[in-house]
Amino acid sequence: MEERDQEWGFHAFIRGIILFGFSMLMLSMVMSGSIQYYIAPKMLPFIYFAMIVFLILSVVQILRSTPKAQEEELECDCGTAHQMPGNRGIKVLIYSLFILPLLMGFVLPDKTLDSSVAMKRGVNLGSGVQSNLLADRPAEESDSVSSGTTTRADEYLAKLEEGEPVEHYSVEDLAGRDGFDDYYSKLAQELFEEEIIYIEDDNFLDVMTVLDMYLDEFQGKKVELEGFVYREPGVKTNEMVVARFSMTCCTADSSVYGLLSKGEETKTYENDTWVRVQGSIGRSEFGGWVIPLLQLEQIVEIEPPENQYVYPSFF
Repeated sequence: MEERDQEWGFHAFIRGIILFGFSMLMLSMVMSGSIQYYIAPKMLPFIYFAMIVFLILSVVQILRSTPKAQEEELECDCGTAHQMPGNRGIKVLIYSLFILPLLMGFVLPDKTLDSSVAMKRGVNLGSGVQSNLLADRPAEESDSVSSGTTTRADEYLAKLEEGEPVEHYSVEDLAGRDGFDDYYSKLAQELFEEEIIYIEDDNFLDVMTVLDMYLDEFQGKKVELEGFVYREPGVKTNEMVVARFSMTCCTADSSVYGLLSKGEETKTYENDTWVRVQGSIGRSEFGGWVIPLLQLEQIVEIEPPENQYVYPSFF
């Protein structure tokens, strides 16, 4: 009986320590600010909730490992063996599945996404809205796409109505919907009155969307933005993309948005170099789509910002 008591108490204590470790890992990431590398700010309340729940559960488990709690549990008449099944190797393997990720979370350095990830995921030159808007038009109004009438936005809203699980989405999935066009038409009017359009963290995706939707009206307008250098396969030697990673919920749903920029000075900047650029908006074609093109007038290398991600403001 004593050996069984010790085994049960040991397992309860280990579980409590693991839960406490995850709680402290989340706390350390919040306190250091490194949590921004993994989740969007709107997800922080869920992290706070999980951190508190894990802390409470860890205390409960540690209390269950005390001799008094073991005696009460083992002497209950519930018909349960109160023992963890499996041999020692199986038990070590199971605990390793939790302990190793926990240790890696404390030991491994934090790292932001870079051009190597952009290479795998691809880059939206602009906001990606134009391609979706064209897909919504009847076939006779578009010479670039097929006559399909069901779009990602239609599929997403249909799934919501039916209560089916849906994947993460971005601004282009809502293009053409009520409220969406009104929001961006008003924003376009405000931006058009500006002498220089400053694309900043809080309006990055909105301005990209406006430039896509009203490209003809904004040709010749001066724009300034910051981002990392990325060269999409297929761009010319005097072109580069000034890009930012967008995050809706977490890094798993992150996407890359950027503005194709053209100028002879682009040749001197390598991938992942952070730059501030200014120029006038023109138009170009890439992959069969008409996209905004920034004719560079100024380019300056800068230090990477503290928070390198941008977030949707429409949702």
